[in-house]
Amino acid sequence: MSDELIWRIAGGSGDGADSTSKNFARALMRSGLHVFTHQHYPSRIRGGHMYVEVRAAPEPVKSRGDGYNFLVALGDSFARNPQEGAYYGDEEIKPLAENLDELREGGVIIYDTGLFDEEDVEEVGLHERAEENDWHVYGIDLRGTAREHGREVMRNTAGVGATAALLGADLDPFEEIMREGMRGDVLEANLQVLTDAYESAADLEFTHDLSFPEGGHDEQQVMVSGSHAVAYGALDSGCRFISGYPMTPWTDVFTIMSQNLPDVGGISEQVEDEIAAASLAVGASHAGVKAMSGSSGGGFALMSEPLGMAEMTETPLVLVEAQRAGPSTGMPTKTEQADLEHVLYTSQGDSNRVVLAPGNVREAYEQSRISFDVAYDYQIPTILLYDQKLGAENRTVPESFFDREPSPDLGSTLTEEELAEAAHDASGKFHRFQYDPENGVSPRSIPGQKGGRYLASGNEHTQSGHITEDPDLRVAQVDRRLRKLESIREDLNGRDLQTYYGEEDAEYGIVSWGSQQDTVEEAVDRLLAAGHSVQAVGVSQIMPFPREEMAGFIEGVEEAMVVEMNATGQFRGHIQRELGRYGDKLTSLLKYNGNPFEPAEIVEGFEAQHDGDASAAPETTRTEPAAGD
Repeated sequence: MSDELIWRIAGGSGDGADSTSKNFARALMRSGLHVFTHQHYPSRIRGGHMYVEVRAAPEPVKSRGDGYNFLVALGDSFARNPQEGAYYGDEEIKPLAENLDELREGGVIIYDTGLFDEEDVEEVGLHERAEENDWHVYGIDLRGTAREHGREVMRNTAGVGATAALLGADLDPFEEIMREGMRGDVLEANLQVLTDAYESAADLEFTHDLSFPEGGHDEQQVMVSGSHAVAYGALDSGCRFISGYPMTPWTDVFTIMSQNLPDVGGISEQVEDEIAAASLAVGASHAGVKAMSGSSGGGFALMSEPLGMAEMTETPLVLVEAQRAGPSTGMPTKTEQADLEHVLYTSQGDSNRVVLAPGNVREAYEQSRISFDVAYDYQIPTILLYDQKLGAENRTVPESFFDREPSPDLGSTLTEEELAEAAHDASGKFHRFQYDPENGVSPRSIPGQKGGRYLASGNEHTQSGHITEDPDLRVAQVDRRLRKLESIREDLNGRDLQTYYGEEDAEYGIVSWGSQQDTVEEAVDRLLAAGHSVQAVGVSQIMPFPREEMAGFIEGVEEAMVVEMNATGQFRGHIQRELGRYGDKLTSLLKYNGNPFEPAEIVEGFEAQHDGDASAAPETTRTEPAAGD
């Protein structure tokens, strides 16, 4: 987009860039623009180079852009060792030094002369690179302005004021946001810093032609992240219990739920570990409450045993798995899509679960609600699988999108009147685990209901829950539980969980799953404009897999490229495993450096595959040809 702003603010973790960027994005939204944010931060409490991008345009934006065009370099005021020979390098100047490679030609740079001296500027070769790339560089004393009116952390406010001046933007939306979130002396000091920085920058001689985009909304917009969407979907589904243990990036969903559950009569519990968290959620669900838990990769590994217990006892359960780079601790704050096989196959024996992977904020809300519907209708664990990218990115969504009716229904449960007519054994126990339901679902009772007593055991069991090792009964129970997946597959067929984009009857296909969907769609727009015949499909229904639908898509194209953020092509392998063929049609475009795809990387990766020249693919990605090529 030629009329877009991609604003990056870079500093140290703890310098306030995250909160400032969110307020900046909200101000742009209220100015009539559509926004999309991307966050990059280290796994440290304070210090370490971090940045946040805010992409804004008059038309809806789907993903991060290719590079960016405006940099506010604050420097890292928490640098552990601002010495050139330090092990991690001179961290103080990294917010400037490590952000230049992605700045577009003709871009604008504000750097804080209160922190960067001329020696620092020379060290990073700023002036030479600016001349080569037609960058427009403005040194402004942001730190000095902040110290004059309050605390040094306010220099990020000074950066916003200077940005507004250089782009010709009005300060009113920024002041409005500040008045909503601050009070008293802190508010007055920040307003003064904002104004002074604006006036200082306005007095400079402008050499750039970048300006503030203009736009307008047809209806009221809100700005939400994927984590918000998952939590709001759970709340609107009637979830009233959550248990968990903090782990990045799952913590965002846990925190949002914990903040909101008391307002609707719900409960949140932080426990000692993830085994306890998932087990507590199983217990709450057994007792008749819609419940959820979750974690990220390492913590989710501990949930394997309670996941199997929920499957054997047929207790409804929704789990959230927020992927990050692994294995083990990996890169805790970086995104990846490498937990797919872990989520699909963890737990014991022939266990079953439903796995959904939303592609964007809207799908995160909708599929959070679908997860509860499926879990409680079919008495099966349902896992909502997303990643750090989707969880942390904020984007504009029409407020009306969330105007839905709540769904507190507990699914396939019986009333006391129905229990009185249901089958019981000679001891009076309810036949909770019937052998012959056509769809595999045997209705359950809730503890305390008259006539609803049964045993809930992690062992294989009879209809009333007594432990059994009878071979025939074992086969009957396993077959019944397996029938649930086929019933769910039929149910999900009408839910539009796969998203198609591009040219119908195209020659080439691009397949993605989860959070890469909208980035792929932006890439498809460019490929179509370049004359390529392409259609993309974003897959959210991971388990049970939409076999017929995906077979039809792959058979309809000459070749399909699978785009995913892992090193081993896990979703490509999942497709081939489920369909038993198409190895000669599927290629891979993989990225696993901790950063999500940019649209240009997908365009270049597709063209490299199309032309048969793997060396033309971006250095940040890896391509794999179809089997036999």
